[in-house]
Order: sequence, then structure tokens, then C-alpha cells
Amino acid sequence: MLTIGCHLSSSKGYLAMGKTAVSIDANTFQFFTRNPRGGNAKALDETDVKDYLAYAAQNGINHILAHAPYTLNACSADEHLRDFARRTMEDDLRRLEFTPGNCYNFHPGSHVGQGVETGVAYISDMLNQILTPQHQTTVLLETMSGKGSEVGRNFEELREILDRVQLSDKMGVCLDTCHVWDGGYDIVNHLDEVLDEFDRVIGLKRLKAVHLNDSMNDLGSHKDRHAKLGEGKIGLEALTRVVNHPALSGLPFYLETPNELDGYAREIRMMRERYL
Repeated sequence: MLTIGCHLSSSKGYLAMGKTAVSIDANTFQFFTRNPRGGNAKALDETDVKDYLAYAAQNGINHILAHAPYTLNACSADEHLRDFARRTMEDDLRRLEFTPGNCYNFHPGSHVGQGVETGVAYISDMLNQILTPQHQTTVLLETMSGKGSEVGRNFEELREILDRVQLSDKMGVCLDTCHVWDGGYDIVNHLDEVLDEFDRVIGLKRLKAVHLNDSMNDLGSHKDRHAKLGEGKIGLEALTRVVNHPALSGLPFYLETPNELDGYAREIRMMRERYL
């Protein structure tokens, strides 16, 4: 069974997201923990969470993925912004304990001229302050396209962060197909080699989720512009190989393509038809 879903609005709560996912034949979904551009999260409705958990169990929804807001920059040069990132992630992880066993994804951040080593140190320090042995949510570093001063533009930078996190069993990686392509990893012509390199540098056991996106840009562009599946430079044939690759078997796939619900339903149906 292919585990696939898309990004859904969390404004109406968990149960509404679950019902929306089922309506488009998804069996997972991703959502922002709060406004993607920042701000406070609305109060958690524990009754809604309980209703969702029952609904999810009845309808085969699993491996949901929470996404941190884009404004979270754990390696900013501004101490106040780093503190905002820490407090936001700490609050998000506390709330996610109500839906245990899932994942929380975040962009590592931009070092804004301080250098990668400084960025890596800030990110890992924050994670070491936040993570506890009791956390039931796995925190994922997302592979990045290398735009500007982003940290995580290659597998080695992600590995540096992971190596410095004391509770490393609480950590994993989310591979974004658009980002790695834009970052210079040729998943069209050399998917096996890219996954072999991921395994050598990070370890496939760390890979917990895949963002399935096409790209508007050429290999190595470092631009991060998502396209609908089959309408970009990666192409449907290559993305089909991704969902069918044995090294990725059993992983959940999340669409972040520029679509409304009907477009997501079409892409989910399209990938299910191509899943072997």
C-alpha cells in the first residue's frame, strides 16, 4: 500500500484534516503547526484530537507529518530569532505529544553569512536544549535546495547536525525531491547513486519521509520552485521510480505541489496507478 498524502490546512482541526484526506484518497497528510509565516498557534482542542485519532484508526490514516513555520530560523544571527525558533519548536513538540508516534519536519535555517559551521552549531545546540527522552515525536531535518545561505544544502551538512545531537534516536531526515534536484543531486538519471550516497553519508535508516515534488528549475539551480508532478524538470517517469524504489519502500510521501484539493486528488490517483 502506497502511503501518500498532501499538505492540508490545519485551521479547522485534526478531524477535519483527516476527513479531507479520506475525501481525496489520501492515507496520510502534512500540516503546518501554526501560521507558516509565524505567530502563535491556536489552542489545542483535545476533544478534536481524540475524535481524529479514532477516525484515523478507522480509515487507515497514519504517519502524519507536522511542519514547522517557515519563519523558524534556528541559526539566525539574531539571538531573539533563535530564541523564537527554540520556543516555537518546544511548544510544537509539546502539542504533538497528543498525537504520538508521528514526525515534525523543519527547515534547518539560514546562517546569513555566519558560515555553515556556526549555523550547524546553533541548530544542534537548540535541539539539544529541546529534545528529551520522553518525546514521542521524531524531529526531521529537511533536505534543502541551497538557496542563499541555507544550511542543509547537501547530505554532509545534515549529517553534521545529526552527529552533534545528543538524543540522536529522536532525529531523522525528510528528503524533498525538488530540493535535492535543485541542490544538484541527479535523481532523474542517477537515483540509485543518490540514494547510495544518502545511505553512506547519513544512513537510510534516518530517512523517515519524502516530499514528492517536481521542480520548475534545472538540476543544481539552487532555487526551490516546486512544480506539479510531471510538469517540471524532474518529470513523472523519474518520480514514479522514486515511489517504487526498494530503498524507499514503506516510507510516507507528501505532495507539496502548487495545487488545490482536486489537483492533489489527481496526483494521488496518478501515483497510486503507477505504484507497483
